Amino acid sequence: MRRDLLTYELPPELIAAHPSPDRESARLLVVDDEPGHLEHALIRDLPDRLPEGALVVVNDTRVLPARLLGRKATSGGKVEIFLVRKVAETHVDRSGERLPAERWRALGRSSKPLREGTEITIDGPASLVARIEGKDPEGLFDVVLFSPEGRSVPDAVEAAGHVPLPPYIRRDDDAADRARYQTVYAREPGAVAAPTAGLHLTEPLIERLSARGMELARVTLHVGLGTFQPVTVSDLDDHPMHAEAYRVPPETADAVARARLKGREIVAIGTTSVRALESAADPEREGHVVAREGETRLLIQPGYRFRVVDRLLTNFHLPESTLLALVSAFAGLPRILESYRVAIEERYRFYSYGDAMLLRRRR
Repeated sequence: MRRDLLTYELPPELIAAHPSPDRESARLLVVDDEPGHLEHALIRDLPDRLPEGALVVVNDTRVLPARLLGRKATSGGKVEIFLVRKVAETHVDRSGERLPAERWRALGRSSKPLREGTEITIDGPASLVARIEGKDPEGLFDVVLFSPEGRSVPDAVEAAGHVPLPPYIRRDDDAADRARYQTVYAREPGAVAAPTAGLHLTEPLIERLSARGMELARVTLHVGLGTFQPVTVSDLDDHPMHAEAYRVPPETADAVARARLKGREIVAIGTTSVRALESAADPEREGHVVAREGETRLLIQPGYRFRVVDRLLTNFHLPESTLLALVSAFAGLPRILESYRVAIEERYRFYSYGDAMLLRRRR
């Protein structure tokens, strides 16, 4: 698909810098099967906009406080470390002690180049040190994290790290972001960006879904830094899709099978849930998934044949992005572009902290 087909003009003031006052008060654009038919609603109306008995699939990844701010131990120069993915658990020997540590791939930024052996004391209430041990072929730093006090690394990162807000949110994170840039059902640590459609759901809303006979199932897809990677090639076929770790557990595969047996629809909360489900699609049983975990590089663009997902709750995505390509494949490019035009005209809020749309798969 040509990248220039995935473009639209967005007034900068429609980029949401903060979440809505409460999760359910975000706006919801309901895109019907009938071309040109759009309905304006709120997230709190979602249970009434989904078919009774549907299987609702959420991504339970938990966002890490992946931004670590600190200073070089020798010079005091400021450094920012952005954790990308954990590689291994390890140990370091320090002052006669063998301390628990973790090895990560990370981005690093400082006024002068970061060299092998550099130690960075991370700011904050936790005792945490990051040591640079080289670079990998992708240009990411090999970083070892440890606490000189022997504290567990996850606890220290949780205490010292900052919420990794997307680059288009041009402000520092604050205390409210700790809760609002996390879904209420997050439980598997590993993401460096939120599965943003899920930010709208609340526990009472999930209870209302259940009251209408809907079942909740979970997948895990750890959203990686590549979600912000722009498409720079003219044709999406040439785009180097980033890899993301995912898992579809046996109980979710069973839930999908039960839904298919009863003729119920599969509703994905967010594009990450779509990618996990479609990556685990059963090649022998249409509409089913197999329990699976690993990495996915699935790039969904117009022309893709969806095997599992029937409906999709999703936020509004950046122009010329793989996520805009995914929703265009799901609902049709003309319908998506028209919906975006209306959303801009009606002053919907865009991107991670913005409003949402509910789509039905194009038949």
